[in-house]
Amino acid sequence: MSDSDTNRVFLLAERPTGRPDEDTFDLAEREIPEPGPGEALVRTLYLSVDPGMRGRMRAGESYAEPWGVGDPLQARAVGEVVESNGAGFEPGDVVAGRFQWADYTTVRGADLTAVDPDVAPISTYVGVLGAPGLTAYFGVQDVTEPKAGETFVVTGAAGAVGSVAGQIAKLDGARVVGFAGSDEKVEFLEEDLGFDAGINYKTTDDYGAALDEAAPGGVDAYFDNVGGEITDAVFPRLNVDARVGVCGQIALYNATEVPTGPRKLTTLIETRATVEGFLVYDYSQRFEEATRKLGEWVQSGDLQYRETVTEGLENAPDAFLGLFDGENIGKQLVKVGDRRA
Repeated sequence: MSDSDTNRVFLLAERPTGRPDEDTFDLAEREIPEPGPGEALVRTLYLSVDPGMRGRMRAGESYAEPWGVGDPLQARAVGEVVESNGAGFEPGDVVAGRFQWADYTTVRGADLTAVDPDVAPISTYVGVLGAPGLTAYFGVQDVTEPKAGETFVVTGAAGAVGSVAGQIAKLDGARVVGFAGSDEKVEFLEEDLGFDAGINYKTTDDYGAALDEAAPGGVDAYFDNVGGEITDAVFPRLNVDARVGVCGQIALYNATEVPTGPRKLTTLIETRATVEGFLVYDYSQRFEEATRKLGEWVQSGDLQYRETVTEGLENAPDAFLGLFDGENIGKQLVKVGDRRA
């Protein structure tokens, strides 16, 4: 069944206070599990790491049930079916789903999605064709709804979600401004993705002034992945009937004390702006529609993507922790293995 009789699994070693570190993770060795009725044994090929996982490390619930100390960590992943026990897949099939941070995972067949390697590389099914791409798609098309000629601002613009969101807004005809954390990322936004302007938030002292220069007509649609001081600067520059989609707040994920607020709500009275938080899983009935459209854009070249790939399951914690330093451009992945079929 495998080259080894053991299965490496990452467990939550302790609940972090503030920023997680290496002590948060424990790499254990266990037996390779057997699939139960309706399950498949899947060997992990690509593992996603996402900032939102930080919320599941807390004791209190966020939008997902917290992990218990000693529990295996989980993430969206792509893998190869090794054995099927009535799961509806055959050995060698490539599938996507929620796996453990492990070499092998058993997953219900109903919770797996077939991956078509002819559409795009299989890694994209946890990136531009996976949850990040779907989040961007619905956050733009259904929540922020940028129109031709409007100005669309996105934070975390060089990340997995923001980079796709900005490109979709461009396809809708909007002027797109993105915040990112390095000159290299700003160049990626402007030169590779076609953003109209990029702002390096790490070297910008005055976010408001930078916005006034990049978006002199104000902001009509705001896709927020970050929160914090950048969002504070965006709100006073919202236009009448602006739409704000709150997707993430990475600036606050490791905060031990959340700042008092919000203090910008007066702006919403003046502009009649709409602020809406959203989760991609609210749109699960439309995933097929969105995946098909994203795949068409990727194949036509209208949607570009980049992946930052870390090699080896053992390095998954480093890949995760690097998200909070902005080390990745595009989707951060961990390559765990190669296809054998």
